[in-house]
Amino acid sequence: MTPGALWLIPTPLGEANPEAVLSGAVIERTRSLRYFLAEEPKSARAFLKSVGHPGPIASLRIERLDHNTRPEELPALLQPVREGSDAGLVSEAGCPAVADPGASLIRLAHGQGIRVVPLPGPSSIVLALMASGLETQRFAFHGYLPVKEPDRTRSIQALERRSREAGETQIFIETPYRNGSLLSALLSGCRADTWLCIASDLTLPGESVVTRRIAQWRSARADPGRRPSVFLLLRE
Repeated sequence: MTPGALWLIPTPLGEANPEAVLSGAVIERTRSLRYFLAEEPKSARAFLKSVGHPGPIASLRIERLDHNTRPEELPALLQPVREGSDAGLVSEAGCPAVADPGASLIRLAHGQGIRVVPLPGPSSIVLALMASGLETQRFAFHGYLPVKEPDRTRSIQALERRSREAGETQIFIETPYRNGSLLSALLSGCRADTWLCIASDLTLPGESVVTRRIAQWRSARADPGRRPSVFLLLRE
């Protein structure tokens, strides 16, 4: 029996018309599938409804795949694909498995000879880097930094040193309600001439991308508020 394929399906980065950020080919492929893997099935159903899936939505099989999914549960999630059905891995926002659950399932799919197909769509990390004006040939993504002090400031200063030594843009994110405290830590912990870019609400109506040196941020602080944001740091 020929196995199906695992399609990696991107989603909008917020409440936006899918047709504004996803290609027609991605939308058509999504509409053709009836088996999905998602971090949150409820939001996956809302996404499928928004792209006009012929459904009915309630009849689609949507299995949960999140940070609590145990490794021993992954083979069962791929069983329908091994038996010939295609599956769609759906992200909560942006591209599947990038700062999102799914990498372990994808690795298992490769090991079982299942075709993995990434579909093009918005990645907040890549979009922020594109628009930052910072170093784009060498960069590193670090996910979430420590929440508590002094660990957070130590981490920021370590990234600043790494940026200087490697000539590398450092990229990280934060839970939106902690954006303000992270910005405060950056402004107090970084050198005055370090570059900081904050990219918020990418692809959405309230989108903003601002790149300044730390000294400029200190004199004209612009807090991103509780908007989904990507932070980029470069120490030249």
